[in-house]
Amino acid sequence: METNFIDYVKIYCRSGKGGRGSAHMHRAKYMPKGGPDGGNGGNGGSVILRGNRNYWTLLHLRYDRHAYAGHGGNGSKNKSTGQKGADKVLEVPCGTVAYNAETGEYICDVTEHGQEVVLLRGGRGGLGNFNFCTPTNQAPRYAQPGEPMQEMEVILELKLLADVGLVGFPNAGKSTLVSSLSSAKPKIANYPFTTLEPSLGIVAYRDGKSFVMADIPGIIEGASQGKGLGLRFLRHIERNSLLLFMVPADTNDIQHEYDILLNELTTFNPELLDKGRVLAVTKCDLIDDELMDMLRPTLPTDIPTVFISAVTGQGLDELKDLLWTEMNSESNKIAAIQTQESIVHRPKDRARVAADFEDDDEGFMLDDDDEEYDIEDIEELDDFQYEE
Repeated sequence: METNFIDYVKIYCRSGKGGRGSAHMHRAKYMPKGGPDGGNGGNGGSVILRGNRNYWTLLHLRYDRHAYAGHGGNGSKNKSTGQKGADKVLEVPCGTVAYNAETGEYICDVTEHGQEVVLLRGGRGGLGNFNFCTPTNQAPRYAQPGEPMQEMEVILELKLLADVGLVGFPNAGKSTLVSSLSSAKPKIANYPFTTLEPSLGIVAYRDGKSFVMADIPGIIEGASQGKGLGLRFLRHIERNSLLLFMVPADTNDIQHEYDILLNELTTFNPELLDKGRVLAVTKCDLIDDELMDMLRPTLPTDIPTVFISAVTGQGLDELKDLLWTEMNSESNKIAAIQTQESIVHRPKDRARVAADFEDDDEGFMLDDDDEEYDIEDIEELDDFQYEE
């Protein structure tokens, strides 16, 4: 089933090569020995990632998997510098992680609107022959070639930026809660896996404050091993500062279901144990106060618990107060991904990504449009080392 929510793509990126310097000699009837006047080559364009809050998915990049920056122009006479190659800017939603598709090496994490990260820097233009003119070498007839282009396959993986992530089995009431607390309208129905893609909702709080809640598809036992839809979307709760576990009140054993959910998360990424957790017992409109009192001794004792009903509004204000308090504690802060170990790039996940793109086996053709040096302009070409 086709979905408009795309949270990872693989893109072939190539920066622009630097233009070659010119080895032109000035010629004029009134200046018989004009000397060298060859200009520098232009720098090649770079491939740049830019955060954009107006995007919430990578759909716009799914069918445009080749990012080519422009090549730098060649230098010319009269010390004219070649034109700079055009940069290729990839607009991505905030929360996008980039890493090398071949090695799995972490590259960057774009978390803010307007943040720019250079994925591949364009080649520098070569120096013209006028740069090499010295008292002992007044007519150099050589120039530097431009630096070559860089190329790399990059995987962009989106991890939703949200304050609270909802964790629960299918039909636990996650989508109903998001629709009750925010203006989001996720699909709600009485069958498993109604939610097929993550959704975000902005929850209004007191005094004009608000926080973002993320609803992901339901998790089943074995989701960390690839069962159901959990493996594909579990990455979206890695950024959440707080996890809200949701278990229906009519469940036979609330503690057991909570343990299953927690085990799936820790199997997927042990670092999720460090996040704050809150347990919400949902669908409490189906039970009375007496049964609710009987359930309290059976609940987990290591996390805060609240009884709610998204249909009747029972306990929702208490839930928002509890979430706000937990989110603003010093131990629960949304942190940007800074290290390679903190992103999902384990071998099994790289294998999954590779399988998703196994149809990209046609390879990439590079256009070889290098121009030959003009023999009239350049009689001798030496390799020079660029100085940083």
